[in-house]
Amino acid sequence: MRRLLFGFIAGFFATLIFHQAAVYGLGQLHIAPFGAFNVHPTRPFGVPAVLSLAFWGGIWGILYILIHKSFPSGSGYWLAAFLFGAIAPSLVALMVVMPMKGLPMGGGWHPPLLLTAFLVNGAWGIGTGFFLRLLGSR
Repeated sequence: MRRLLFGFIAGFFATLIFHQAAVYGLGQLHIAPFGAFNVHPTRPFGVPAVLSLAFWGGIWGILYILIHKSFPSGSGYWLAAFLFGAIAPSLVALMVVMPMKGLPMGGGWHPPLLLTAFLVNGAWGIGTGFFLRLLGSR
């Protein structure tokens, strides 16, 4: 149970720090089609969007901690962390979440949105690995 909690904490804080920093950076480069630290309320509870996103980052962090022991060691770990983040959460967001919200699948395949999704979620993967290391879970 403690291990799963560490995964949640790592994913939550990786969202607030690594993911949102990547969104901010891509926004400064005029690539990201949205801004960092969105505080607009989400439905149905009115939670600020960035905290809702961090909650889901924590849920993904639980999945991450369940599989990260299979990642290679050394620099390969960080590549695997990036790829896990870039692929798994991005595909779910693009193929499941967006249509559930009435948006086109894949965000209409808009290249800046796709690039942003893969890069910021990859940054989240690296951040989750970083926080798990800080928590002593590797």
